[in-house]
Amino acid sequence: MIRRIDLRESDAAGVSVTNMVPRAATNVADASKIVAPILEDIRENGAEAVARWSLTLDGIAPPSLRVPAEELKRAAENLDPAVRAALLESIRRARIVHLDQVRGESETEVVSGGTVTERWIPVDRVGLYVPGGQAVYPSSVVMNVVPAQIAGVGSIAVVSPPQKDWGGWPHPVVMAACHLLGIEEVYSVGGAQAVAMLAYGVTLPIGECQRVDLVTGPGNIYVTAAKRALQGVIGIDSEAGPTEILILADDTADPTHVAADLISQAEHDELAAAVLVTASESLAQRVEASLAVRVPLAKHSERIEKALRGVQSAIILVDDLEQGLAVVDDYAAEHLEVHVQNAREVARRVRHAGAIFVGTYAPVSLGDYCAGSNHVLPTAGSAKHSSGLSVQTFLRGVHIIEYSREALIEVAPHVLALSSAEDLPAHGQAISVRTEK
Repeated sequence: MIRRIDLRESDAAGVSVTNMVPRAATNVADASKIVAPILEDIRENGAEAVARWSLTLDGIAPPSLRVPAEELKRAAENLDPAVRAALLESIRRARIVHLDQVRGESETEVVSGGTVTERWIPVDRVGLYVPGGQAVYPSSVVMNVVPAQIAGVGSIAVVSPPQKDWGGWPHPVVMAACHLLGIEEVYSVGGAQAVAMLAYGVTLPIGECQRVDLVTGPGNIYVTAAKRALQGVIGIDSEAGPTEILILADDTADPTHVAADLISQAEHDELAAAVLVTASESLAQRVEASLAVRVPLAKHSERIEKALRGVQSAIILVDDLEQGLAVVDDYAAEHLEVHVQNAREVARRVRHAGAIFVGTYAPVSLGDYCAGSNHVLPTAGSAKHSSGLSVQTFLRGVHIIEYSREALIEVAPHVLALSSAEDLPAHGQAISVRTEK
């Protein structure tokens, strides 16, 4: 069901876990060649090209690219009461957490008469991508929209693929989530064509989709390729790869919980990565036994089994907790669960992870929906240098510099010395023209 890798009695410092447990092969460069004509067609031909590519790639063109307000309202009115309550609670908790991320203006007096103020200004207009392939993701509406709203973004557009089963509109639960969040600008467009539409803007039969400054949200490899190709035309949050979970566990862990959590991520995609790191061979055996029982009973058992059998998934045996932590930091998982004694203390020693779930009662699924944290997280080891989606994603820090003549005279010799060292004399003259009598 899932392979084993034994690192016991090996040199932890010399081990590259990412070589032994590579992420599933996703060739963005090849996908970029496929999406290039789509992007160019939409840049040249606008809405007509968007609808044409939707019909070609999704098998259906929506009645209109922009979803009418009455469709959003109808979707919310017909929403299952339990799902409505769950979405509202997810929104409430996400707002609590993301409100604490707002950064205030700071003013620093460098010298008497010289200050630098940092202001945080929201992006003017953003496009938020909500996937709609193998599963429906109203939770991704929440995770994208809430931090953008709290950041103060003035103009928000949501895109999600058209669904054959729903007359060419996005999935009704996605539309309902938009309505609950007060989002009125929703487009029934997915894939690379959605990213291109947001980047270039298109004129519609009634109105237009204005170009955005930033596109965020996860998607398939073609969405990722489009984001990469258009970076510079637009800002992007990240290049999302297949989802992944790494669980660090010891003998105190419940093997049923561990198996259930590995399965929960494998359920997303046959390219999903599920990794267990443990010093307990007994736990490894019990997790394997639980997987053998639980996987065949799962609704998406074929997809799950392919993910668990893939090169991207493994049970890794280590000598001890220290070696386990070295493996954890080398791998830099999107989702990390810590099921060990003193789990909170151990979790705080981790340096590289997108989000860390501590103890038995904080599984990744909680973070996917209702923990209050954001589930748009760095994948493919990028947690070593990148963060998940947050309010900061939608803000730009701007420095405001104010100096008096006296403060400029004081620092002028240093500026002149540095401009001379860099052979940029006009830089120095811009100072001296202000300071010399």
